Amino acid sequence: MLAVFKREFKSYFANPLGFIILAVIFFFLGLGFYQIFSAGAPYTEYVVLFPAQIGLLYFVIPVITMRLFSDERRTKTDQVLFTAPVKLINIVLGKFLASFVLFAIGFVPTIIYQIIVSAFVSVNLFYYVYSLIGVLLFGAALIAVGMFISSLTESPIISIIFTLIINLFIMFAGSFAGMITVPSATTWYGTAWAWIVQQFVNFLNGMDFVSVLGSFGNQAFAVKDVIYFISITAAFIFLTERSLETRRWS
Repeated sequence: MLAVFKREFKSYFANPLGFIILAVIFFFLGLGFYQIFSAGAPYTEYVVLFPAQIGLLYFVIPVITMRLFSDERRTKTDQVLFTAPVKLINIVLGKFLASFVLFAIGFVPTIIYQIIVSAFVSVNLFYYVYSLIGVLLFGAALIAVGMFISSLTESPIISIIFTLIINLFIMFAGSFAGMITVPSATTWYGTAWAWIVQQFVNFLNGMDFVSVLGSFGNQAFAVKDVIYFISITAAFIFLTERSLETRRWS
C-alpha cells in the first residue's frame, strides 16, 4: 500500500496538475480569510468551510480523482497492478490516501490563519478543529465516490464528467428533497405511491452531504455525522475494490 501511495502521490506533481489543484484551493481559502479578517470576525472555521460553501470542492475533487484508475486502464498499466503480489484493497487504499493527502495539504494554510487570528483575539480552538475534521471527512467521502467512478471507465474525461454530475446531485440533494411534497393517501395505491415518494425523499436527504457538513460548522460535533462520512467513504472504497476484482477476472 505504501508503494502505491508514494507512486500515486508523486504522480500528482510529475505534471502541473497537483500544483494547480493546491493553488486553486489556496486562492479561495485566502479569499475567504481576507473577507472574514477584514470584517473583524475571528471565525477561522468559516474559512475552512468556505471552499465547500461556494461549491469549489465539488469541482476540484473530480479533477483529483479522474486519473486514479481510468488512466491506468487507458494505458494498460492496470494489468501490472492486477498481477502484482499485493491485495487489491491495498492498491485502492494507497490511491485513496494519495488523493486524500493532496486534498488535506490544501487546508494547511488554515493553520496559519488560525495562528494569525489567535494573535489578536481569544478564540475557541475546538470550533476550528471541528470544522477541519468535517471538511476532511467530507472530502474523503467525495474522493471515494470519484475513485469508484474512475474505476468504471478508461477515460479520465468521462470520469470527471460523471463524478461532477454525481457531485452536483449531492450538492442539491437537500434542496430537491425540500421541493417534493409527499401526497396524502386515501386509497391503497395512493398509500403505495406516497410510500415510494417518501422513500425517495429519504434517499435525497440521506445524500445531503451539505447539511451534515453544516453541523460541523455550527459547532455541533456529533459522532453520527463522523460515522456518516466514514460509512460513505468505506462503502465506495469497497465498491471500487469490487469493481477492480470484477475486471481482474473478466
